[in-house]
Amino acid sequence: MSEIFGTLFVYLAYPFVRYALVVGVLIALCSSLLGVTLVLKRFSFIGDGLSHVAFGAMAIAAVLNVSNEMLLVLPITVICAVLLLRTGQNAKIKGDAAIAMISVGALAIGYLLMNLFSTSTNLSGDVCSTLFGSTSILTLTKAEVWLCAVLSVLVVAMFVFFYNKIFSVTFDESFARATGMNAGAYNLIIAVIIAVIIVLAMNLVGSLLISALIIFPALSAMRVFKSFRAVTICSATLSVVCALLGMLISVLAGTPVGSTIVAADMAAFGIFYLIGLGGTK
Repeated sequence: MSEIFGTLFVYLAYPFVRYALVVGVLIALCSSLLGVTLVLKRFSFIGDGLSHVAFGAMAIAAVLNVSNEMLLVLPITVICAVLLLRTGQNAKIKGDAAIAMISVGALAIGYLLMNLFSTSTNLSGDVCSTLFGSTSILTLTKAEVWLCAVLSVLVVAMFVFFYNKIFSVTFDESFARATGMNAGAYNLIIAVIIAVIIVLAMNLVGSLLISALIIFPALSAMRVFKSFRAVTICSATLSVVCALLGMLISVLAGTPVGSTIVAADMAAFGIFYLIGLGGTK
């Protein structure tokens, strides 16, 4: 055990390891806050759909040789989040169908562009890294860490500031509209925040694994707690712990960061599921 801690302290002396830990904790915290709302509104897969949009945007940025991908990926993902919300409210195209349509379309276009115009000699490696997260934690720069920190603070601040409104829209949107609340505006805020979180998480866990950060902590907390506030706090705490645990295991075992974090979230869900079963007896 002492040897493991000794190895861990050696790795923590490197800045890129500390960068990954900071970014991972911030992303886990932000994604878990709105994960509860998305699960309760039965809109969990918006994260999956927008992550595929982000993949397509990254492919476009690569083709155009954009030096800072965030400048292109973030606006495109936010715009698609708005379109997804508007399309999902259309009586002719329901929410799940709209998500599937945008998700599959963006994924296909992104991969097509990468095949047609890619200048990389390792296309399959680039695609795999984008979809499942980087196999290394060497990719994060100090500028990316600061950007993630600023955007994460904004996300948390917006959630806290609009907490009561988000609570109302989550549980009874019809009643919220009847009381004069602009429910559409708060749904829009939720969609935009989720888009920002997804773009931040792309480098760490990859586009195909982002939904796990949103869904698993919320579902785990719901197995034990019943109130919205308790579920949100538990979800955030659990998400941060699993992110830290997953990244530390990844550093020590040399496993992919994103997949290891998701595995930790799955293990936590199994534990909370058993706790929930025991509490119902």
